[in-house]
Parts: sequence; C-alpha cells; structure tokens
Amino acid sequence: MIVHVQKIVVRHAFPVVFTRHLFAPRNRALRDAVARAGGARRHRCLVLLDQGVLVAFPDLPDRIQAYFDAHAKALQLVRAPLALPGGENVKQSAAPVRRMLAALRAGNICRHSFCIAVGGGAFLDAAGLAAALFHRGVRLVRVPTTALAQCDSGVGVKNAINYGGSKNLLGTFAPPWAVLNDADFLEKLPLPLLLDGVAEAVKVAAIKDAAFFRAIERAAPKIRRRNLPVIRRILQRCALLHLDHIATSGDPYELGTARPLDYGHWAAHKLELLSKHRLSHGHAVAIGIALDALYAARTGLLAAADARRLVATLRACGLPIYAPELSRAARRGRLAVFAGLEEFRAHLGGELTLTFPSPLGSRVEIHAVDAVRMAECIAALAAWK
Repeated sequence: MIVHVQKIVVRHAFPVVFTRHLFAPRNRALRDAVARAGGARRHRCLVLLDQGVLVAFPDLPDRIQAYFDAHAKALQLVRAPLALPGGENVKQSAAPVRRMLAALRAGNICRHSFCIAVGGGAFLDAAGLAAALFHRGVRLVRVPTTALAQCDSGVGVKNAINYGGSKNLLGTFAPPWAVLNDADFLEKLPLPLLLDGVAEAVKVAAIKDAAFFRAIERAAPKIRRRNLPVIRRILQRCALLHLDHIATSGDPYELGTARPLDYGHWAAHKLELLSKHRLSHGHAVAIGIALDALYAARTGLLAAADARRLVATLRACGLPIYAPELSRAARRGRLAVFAGLEEFRAHLGGELTLTFPSPLGSRVEIHAVDAVRMAECIAALAAWK
C-alpha cells in the first residue's frame, strides 16, 4: 500500500475598506479593489442590488452607472444593476440564487470578472453562494448596506441559504475579493436595524475584549439615541475583531467542533425560525446572548454581577432580552427552542460545543447543557424587570 499525503497551502488576502460616498466618481475604493486583479483589461462587472436598498436610495443605479462611466477605462458594467428582493426571504429557497446564476451567465461573467453584491447580510449570503457556485467561484465584491452586514456577515468568509427549516444548511466557505463598507448606507437605517449590528458587537466583546464591552456599556445611552458616530465606531471595532478571529483562530472554515463567534446563536437561530423571522437575526442574537449569560452565571462560569451587566447593557442599548417564542412548548412539554441545541450539534458534526463568556471578555467551551437550568434562565428572562 502506498500512501501519499498531499499538502496544499492556499493563502487569501482581501481588503476591508471603511469609506463614505463609495459610488462618488472621486472615490477610488471600488476601482482600486477591482484593480488588484492586475492587467490592462477592462474588468467586466455584474452588480446585484438588494431591492430594500433601492427603496431607500432610488438613485443608486444611476450613481453606480455614473461611477462606471467615470472609470470606463478600467471598469465595464455588463448591464444595468439587477435588483432582486432581499431580506430573510432571499434565503428561504434556491429560486433567488438561480436568478443570480442566470444573470451571471447572461453577463458572461468569468473567473476574471466580478460579481458586485450590494445589500444586507441575507442578500450577501445568497449572492455569495451564487458567486461561489458559478464557474466554481467568481470574484465577489461585497458592499454591505446594513449594520449587521458591515460588522459581521459581510466581512466573513461564509455564504449560505436556509434549507429544510434549518438555518444556513446549504452554503460554502469562499473569501470575498473585497469588502467595501460605505457608512452612508447607515444614514437611513432605522434604529432597530442599527441595533442588529450592536448585538453582534456585544457578543464579540463579551467573549473576546472586556475593554470593548466596557466601551459599549458606557455608550449604551448614546446608542439608544441613535448616535451614528458612536455606532459607526462600535461597528468598525466589531468588524476588526471578527476579521482577527477568522485570521488567527486556525479554523477559518470551521472544520473543528467549535464556533466561538456563535455565542448565543444556538437559541438565536431557532428563535428566528420559530418567530417566522419576526425577530431579526440581531435581535434574536441579543436574546441568545442574554439567555446564555444567565446560564453561565447559574453554572458558575461567569460572575452573577457580570451576567447582569451583560443583560442590562443589551436593554440599555434598546435590544430585547426575551421573546414569547423562547417559552413556547413543543411535544411533551419540552421547550421548542431546545431543538436548536440538536440542530447546532448536527451542524458542528455531532459533538455539541457551545461558547460562553468566562470571565467577561474571555470564553470557555462546554459540551452539554442542563435543560432544567436553562429553562430556569428562560423563566428569569421572562420575569426580568
């Protein structure tokens, strides 16, 4: 028997840019990002546009066209920006991805071309999946337009849609060619959508950076009043912490049994589905964070005072810590949300591994949950004053 162990080292590098007025002709961020491909050719680009963004910025297609006209020597727009419905519905079936694939084919996009996706996190997830599937992967430039996408999903390496009632069951790991965060898109976001990003910032601070958590804690009253400069700084710091984790964790494609950045997510993913997406991802994450903070305190992993700080900070920012779906009973009286634990276990490959803050600003992993204690924590959140 001959066994040859082949090692392949693949390195990825992509810029994450924080800017304003991305599609103003004088802003070279998009042109420079595409120009990383090198060569003297005009780079063919297809723009996929979230319809929700189009409602808020109806002149955006004209601005994109004007940008490409101004940089015509380097960039070629293969057709007018294609607007498609966004939001969580874009992930509920494969139909939107098929439409994106058809547009990529009709535009003759190849591995030397670019798919530029402009939209919220769910839209970028679906567009990223389409780009990763087409020709086994074409270059994707993400332009996140929501707070959550700019600090979390939009800067990562994952793409997915939901399937069979499970969150993100169909997807790929495919690093983007570039991520261009334009703060202008935050200007018209209502506070609840801004708070989706803040929830992710609280999450990553609670398990990675105690000083960052204290900064959010102090800034909570300003966050609740929609102080955009403060919120932008928090989102940027959150994005950088996510990027640092992807780069330094040693497991960017989540081949191991743990997903440290998914603190609070076992419950959050299930709550999104139980609420039929009445709860946004960020609001569901806030509830999951609060629940797991109380459980960490109840099991001695986290000081009770720090658990209270976590919950109080979420509330002070304006985020929820409880939803009725958390207490919904399923068969034989078992809480429906507990099915999220089994789904999380299956997603991780069979071994349940959950991340909890211990102490605040650091993390610990556990492999079993006491259902009775967790139910007590749910009851405590329901009664929280």
